[in-house]
Amino acid sequence: MASTQVNPTRMELSRQKKKLVTATKGHKLLKDKRDELMRQFLDLVRENMALRQKVEAGIQAANKNFVVAKAGMSEETLHTALMAPKQGVYLETDKKNVMSVDIPVFSYKTRTADENDIYSYGFAFTSSDLDDAVKSLADILPDMLKLAETEKACQLMAAEIEKTRRRVNALEHVIIPQAQANIKYISMKLDENERSTQIRLMKVKDMMLEEAHHYKEKQAAMAAE
Repeated sequence: MASTQVNPTRMELSRQKKKLVTATKGHKLLKDKRDELMRQFLDLVRENMALRQKVEAGIQAANKNFVVAKAGMSEETLHTALMAPKQGVYLETDKKNVMSVDIPVFSYKTRTADENDIYSYGFAFTSSDLDDAVKSLADILPDMLKLAETEKACQLMAAEIEKTRRRVNALEHVIIPQAQANIKYISMKLDENERSTQIRLMKVKDMMLEEAHHYKEKQAAMAAE
């Protein structure tokens, strides 16, 4: 339904037509963006599920090794062995833009590049199960960071998809139909005004012809006298 606030003028008709063209182009672009976001979102979800399964399996294996190590060692020895970490981890954050969404990128560096520099204890009084537990946690760290990255990316992309979907719906169901209704309303009003003008002109013409006819009759009567 056309808005009653629209002025039925040719200038307004031109403005509404430009608005409709812009809204139609924007609607197509936003639909394409939404579809591409959905495609990349589904890829991220599949990657996230695979990473979560891998991380959970690694943590579960580490927990089992810790339980076995705790059973074969005294609690004081276990706490002493893990009291002071030897290796240092430095987390770096960055971001990349995907379809106007800033997705975080995590990377890390260790204090030393030696893979065996993760054991903060001697091997004389500890069990091999504790070594396996520490090693499995160290190995799963890159996947844990990647999992955190993909989960945050999924959240951000889901929010962007929802925002884009709302804009597409607003254009499709509100702005475009309203512009089309306004164009139809203005066109009908202009056609109606044009027909009214033509009718008035025709009446004026008929009146002028009738007046001219009466004038000629009058002139003819005067000449006959």
